Amino acid sequence: MTPISATSATATAARPAPSKSAAPRFEIDPTWPKPLPEGWIGGQLACVYIDHNDRVLVVNRGDITEEEKETCVRAPAVMIFDLEGNLTGSWGDWDVLPSTVHSCAVDKDNNVWISANGDGMVQKYSFDGKLILQIGKKGVFDTVDGAKKSKCLNAARDCLNKPAGIACDPENGDVYFADGYGNRRIVVFDKHGKFLRQWGRQALPEEMEAGVGGAFAEVVHSVAISNAGLVYVGDRQGDRVQVFDKLGNFKRNIWIRTGTPTLPDKRGTAWWTAFSPDPEQKFLYVMNGRNEQVHVLDHASGTILSSFGRPGHQLGNFIHGHSIAVDSKGNLYVAETNWGRRVNKFRLV
Repeated sequence: MTPISATSATATAARPAPSKSAAPRFEIDPTWPKPLPEGWIGGQLACVYIDHNDRVLVVNRGDITEEEKETCVRAPAVMIFDLEGNLTGSWGDWDVLPSTVHSCAVDKDNNVWISANGDGMVQKYSFDGKLILQIGKKGVFDTVDGAKKSKCLNAARDCLNKPAGIACDPENGDVYFADGYGNRRIVVFDKHGKFLRQWGRQALPEEMEAGVGGAFAEVVHSVAISNAGLVYVGDRQGDRVQVFDKLGNFKRNIWIRTGTPTLPDKRGTAWWTAFSPDPEQKFLYVMNGRNEQVHVLDHASGTILSSFGRPGHQLGNFIHGHSIAVDSKGNLYVAETNWGRRVNKFRLV
């Protein structure tokens, strides 16, 4: 475990203010995705993820209603689409998968990692859905006695505690988990499931306000790795994205202070992050589930250049906008949980 810095600086070097007119613009694509097979219906769509081959993976919790069960069947837990919205694959055994699937990520060898915020285990599958590896046991959590509601330990090397987001290192295949609904840490395993390191802890209220690095308000919700090799962590109720190097050394905060005047913000603003596809990753996108908006940030400075979206059920609106992804063409995808239960695609204009 590496030391945690108490620095709360945001961008460091002085630079000209970014131009808000330079922000990319997006419009809803009402044709994406194409209709699911006859009789299929999705539940909460917890995660949308786009891999290095522009394959769009959607994680489905399958929690359909009793009325829906009368006329439909729940769609599979993992659905795979192409950029045109055609379903190209699907899989998932509900009895084997961890409970309440939350996120997926694809590693450099095209394996799919799955986490669930209702469980203490994570799994690795082949791209066509064959189970390869499992860390932890179903229903066993990193707590004092292994039970779901017991006191968290934030320390286990062989299980997790309601993990959320996932990021795979494209260089060496290491896997980073935002172990995040029960614990307050980033935990890193190698591609074989061996524990490597962790960082993070529960923040005190004054540490939330001060922006202390590595201290998390409540849910450690998302994790992403930039082209520069930095780790971006969604401190959801802390209303900030915390940036670290791969060893857990704190680098800076990117504040999304559009929520409550004091912290923790019970709904939180910093739910998910994604980068523009250019090599420099000029823009950082943040899904703000509190305000139901996507923010377009200047990556270097952390300045919010523009925002789009609003609460609602119409096209382009969000209900529990949960995760965000970007394809190689620069188009954005947002997956909704709760009563949204859809994935919206926004074309780059």
